[in-house]
Amino acid sequence: MKMRSSLVCGLVLFASAGTAQVKHATDYASAEKKAKEYFPFVEEKALEVMKAGFNAGDGYREVWIRDYNTFIELAARVNKPEVLKENLLVFFRMQGDDGNIIDGFTPAEKIAKGETDFSYSKLEPRYAGHKNTVETDQETSLVQAVYKYIQLTGDKTILQEKIGDKSVAERLEYSMDFLMKNKFNSRYGLITGATTADWGDVQPEHGWGVDLDENTHPAIDIYDNAMFIVAMNNMMEMLPATRQKWTGIKSKVAANCRKYLWDKTKQKFIPHIYLKGSPFPAGFKENDIYYFGGTTVAIEAGLLSKQEVKLSLDEMVRRVKQAGAPSIGLTLYPPYPDGYFANKIMNPVYSYQNGGDWTWFGGRMIQQLIKYGYVKEAYEQILPMVKRVKDNNGFYEWYSVDNKPRGSGTFRGEAGVLYTAITMFEHLK
Repeated sequence: MKMRSSLVCGLVLFASAGTAQVKHATDYASAEKKAKEYFPFVEEKALEVMKAGFNAGDGYREVWIRDYNTFIELAARVNKPEVLKENLLVFFRMQGDDGNIIDGFTPAEKIAKGETDFSYSKLEPRYAGHKNTVETDQETSLVQAVYKYIQLTGDKTILQEKIGDKSVAERLEYSMDFLMKNKFNSRYGLITGATTADWGDVQPEHGWGVDLDENTHPAIDIYDNAMFIVAMNNMMEMLPATRQKWTGIKSKVAANCRKYLWDKTKQKFIPHIYLKGSPFPAGFKENDIYYFGGTTVAIEAGLLSKQEVKLSLDEMVRRVKQAGAPSIGLTLYPPYPDGYFANKIMNPVYSYQNGGDWTWFGGRMIQQLIKYGYVKEAYEQILPMVKRVKDNNGFYEWYSVDNKPRGSGTFRGEAGVLYTAITMFEHLK
């Protein structure tokens, strides 16, 4: 890495420009030095955690596609390509007859008698599948994960792999067609899901809250649509023959995200467009809430300009300070009031997806800051994330507003996004 030598040159060049610029460079060096002190520990711990398996963490038995998509780069460091490939192929073998993709798979022998919320496939008898149907990111997560697999390994033959009567390439498009046929709203030109807290998979209406039912309030949000855009970009690069089909759709979805979801006045994305009313009380000002995760994925999808990326970061930092939270992994702010979600895990405020701090998404924002050239800011914002890995000797699913570890330990999603971010820092010139 050549960062340090270029920084010295920068200080010499800045000398005649005034002390403000010198201070900026010094701040950069300080932020870089503090963050990098934790990098070796985090990298070593991430590799250690990844060697233990592909399930999301010690609180989960499933291999989830939305998680695997965020730690496949880390997994590639400790597994042979055929292992990565096999995990991806399981999702295709368990694809629904309508093209939908499951959330995750579990060894069938681990399913207890009486558990019914699982699907099975003749093409993959070893596993039971599960899907939280309130979300609309399973199909797009699999497309992205296959794309990353090819980028990591150079193995394009996975696309020709035959699964039943279809190739993986055909099944990828089949999954995207499922979204167009079942989740696309023609009025807004955007895909839909249930009402959830930003990228979350818990709806407010009742019970556990992960399945679509008669109580669901269908809605449109930025996270689902940004994931869709990223997936379409990946599809067109992997399968050039599909470019004519998806180019126009992607352009329209991107334009409609800006038209209907971006609040120009507040310079933020609105939480939801409701298609059949809101589940929340009349008068509730939901647009006061800032969605951190959906904004991050929107940046990845190319929906914001470089200036808007910086404004978004500044707003995240401002709201983190208001909340007294530890990092920009904060899910959203302000949180939904206590009792707005029937599932108790979302209450009280700052709990789980209702204002918990998730490095799983915060780390992705770090990656985008690096890509957009905000390297100093990336070092500053990653510091509390890598520090708590060392402080807690591991990775946790989320953190409380006072920075206490919560949820599943050995959370591979956190390990994966931090590992990838650190790798990006190390490859800076």
